[in-house]
Amino acid sequence: MSQKVRVRFAPSPTGPLHIGGVRTALYNYLFAKKHGGDFLLRIEDTDQNRYVEGAEAYIIEALNWLNIPYDEGPGKEKDCGPYRQSERKSSYKKYADALVASGNAYYAFDTSEELEAHRKDHEAKGKTFIYNWHNRLKLKNSLVFSAAETQQKIDNGEDYVIRFKSPENETLYLRDIIRGKMQVETSILDDKVLFKSDGMPTYHLANIVDDHLMEISHVIRGEEWLPSLALHVLLYRAFDWDAPQFAHLPLILKPTGNGKLSKRDGDKMGFPVFPLQWKTTDGDIFSGYREDGYLPEAVVNMLAFLGWNPGTEQEIFSLEELVNTFDLERVHKAGAKFDPEKTKWFQHQYLQKVTDEPLATAFKELLQKKNIAAETKNLVKITSLLKERATFVGDLWEQGSFFFEAPSNFDAKAVDKAFKPETPRLLQKVISILTTAEDFSAENLSEHIKAWITSENIGFGKVMMPLRLALVGEMKGPDVFEIISLLGKDESIARIQKAITFIG
Repeated sequence: MSQKVRVRFAPSPTGPLHIGGVRTALYNYLFAKKHGGDFLLRIEDTDQNRYVEGAEAYIIEALNWLNIPYDEGPGKEKDCGPYRQSERKSSYKKYADALVASGNAYYAFDTSEELEAHRKDHEAKGKTFIYNWHNRLKLKNSLVFSAAETQQKIDNGEDYVIRFKSPENETLYLRDIIRGKMQVETSILDDKVLFKSDGMPTYHLANIVDDHLMEISHVIRGEEWLPSLALHVLLYRAFDWDAPQFAHLPLILKPTGNGKLSKRDGDKMGFPVFPLQWKTTDGDIFSGYREDGYLPEAVVNMLAFLGWNPGTEQEIFSLEELVNTFDLERVHKAGAKFDPEKTKWFQHQYLQKVTDEPLATAFKELLQKKNIAAETKNLVKITSLLKERATFVGDLWEQGSFFFEAPSNFDAKAVDKAFKPETPRLLQKVISILTTAEDFSAENLSEHIKAWITSENIGFGKVMMPLRLALVGEMKGPDVFEIISLLGKDESIARIQKAITFIG
């Protein structure tokens, strides 16, 4: 690639950033970093009616949390700013006028009522109304009026839009990095509005002008923009500018595979579809991956695989590995089905990679919210014992609450299985071994209790099952002797004694 790679993520600040948008940002980021290029953030806020307070800050915070920050954009101004379209609006009119002057666009004075009447008339005849080559000379525009008449209407303050003049009979040959070669007959295209009567450009004009002025080399965006590709390529040609290369990403589908994953699906189906939690002005709260306890690395790894694969068996990729391996040519055309369970699998893998100390710190914060004090030294050890079965920090509590609170009752099914008539006698012997033990390490306790079980020729399950049940309240948890060692002599004996009383 001779031209410097420059890509942009260009969301509209109309609400929280859906994971489909996050994946678009991620693929742009990976592509830019792989090729030593720049990743820009542009806020496309020309539609002020749909602007939502706080959405822009949310987008920036989400990218930073995921560790895929932009190089240029709001707050990181460089030569191509400003990076909000609303702050660039004064520049678009001259580009629209230039297209009119070159014969590639025209002024249209049709009112919305007149266009609606045309639509209804067509519908009544079983047709679809399209404003283009086949009827534009019968409508109210500067292709029909003389230059003087057109100017008079503008001077009189009549509302007008500027429409693109689509070519009549041409086969347009297009190329997409992901989808390959395509062709479009220009006669089916409508003459899209480029500039509105309120003095604002439409998405199509602003997008092309900004991408050109920001020297964007590759446009990587969602497949919902595929129908606009022909118009965008024609606009580049009309301006006599080099077009960037295009890549249209596949949709992210619902877990069922039917239809696009929507903003409301997550809370309906019990998983987040936003990177961060979002609170609406009405008080609705939409869950986010960060607040649900996911690690950003796990979310990035999961998103990378939604539509792309490296062509190998490897699934766990650091961000650096993703940058080195990512290739747009390996992005699929077909939609990618979202799998909440796979997302949890990634989270579990990444939690295992976190060292015990920071995990224990996060666990300590959770315990403090429950008003439970815990020694850091013990907590690091407890964390190391529990983390293998944990997917989230919250699971450490689910798996190991018994370390901090004695069980208030015993699991009924386990009681039937573990507590037998001879159990009190056996547990009493365990108490006597613990009472005399000076070295209370897990290794020493294990050695002494197992030696006694072996010498008396008792089945291990007859001692170990009731012992676990006495300490934990159910049949779960790490090694029993690790539990005893961490609980300490007094607490362990008290719990075993309580079980003996319960059986009696």
